[in-house]
Amino acid sequence: MWVFRLTSLELALLIFGIVLGGTALGVFLGRRVRHLSGDLKEPFGVLQAALLGVVGLILAFGLSLAVTRYEDRRASVVAEANAIGTTYLRAQTLQEPARSKSLALLTRYTERAVELSDTVPGSEGERAAAEREELLQRRLWALGGQAIEAEPVASAPRLYIETLNEMIDAQGVRVAALNNQVPIAVFLLELVGAALALGLLASYLALLGRGVLAVALAALLVSFLLLVIADLDRPTRGMIRVPDTALRDELASMRLPPAAAPPSPGGELSGGLTP
Repeated sequence: MWVFRLTSLELALLIFGIVLGGTALGVFLGRRVRHLSGDLKEPFGVLQAALLGVVGLILAFGLSLAVTRYEDRRASVVAEANAIGTTYLRAQTLQEPARSKSLALLTRYTERAVELSDTVPGSEGERAAAEREELLQRRLWALGGQAIEAEPVASAPRLYIETLNEMIDAQGVRVAALNNQVPIAVFLLELVGAALALGLLASYLALLGRGVLAVALAALLVSFLLLVIADLDRPTRGMIRVPDTALRDELASMRLPPAAAPPSPGGELSGGLTP
């Protein structure tokens, strides 16, 4: 969505420009028709009060949806990091050469997962990063199949394949969560509705000849709220980002020596930890 590909400064200028512009226009119109205050005061008051109530509900609903999507994205990052970590541990129980090849590919896969956190959802960069992950998934799955073929009755390859499948599913959930954004029509409704409501409020107060400073402060507050709502829907850029700490920590642990030594030809681990 083009709105969410803007930089933080561009997005702030867009929101503040429209909301404050609508408010300023309302003040101007209210002062121009102040001589008609006797006739316009009551209808303006009713209209702006009703519109402010509707816009308030829309903003509250939009903020609730944005926070929910933000929490879902954070959870998907942790779930993917946990799935990768479990797969990496179980890969250490495979026989060579599948063990070494799988561990190296899983490290590269985690690097690609971290790179995905720096791409804009829906962009060419994100699609390219996801495709690189999917290519590594295919190679890992092929190695898992070879490990099962080499040891048809062993439990280690089967446990590894199980968590590898969970890791692939977790990546799909994370990509879907990153691209789950509020429709542009909803965002524009919030933005234009807020500008119109504040404009009517400014006109009403200017018509009465008081409270212009208060409505200007209200316009700033609503603009900040709209900026926060929009920023929550920009998971990889802006002021509020979805943290990828879990993935980075997992990558750091992968760069250490494996916790479990290679299994012996008989299928038992020669030392270290068992996942």
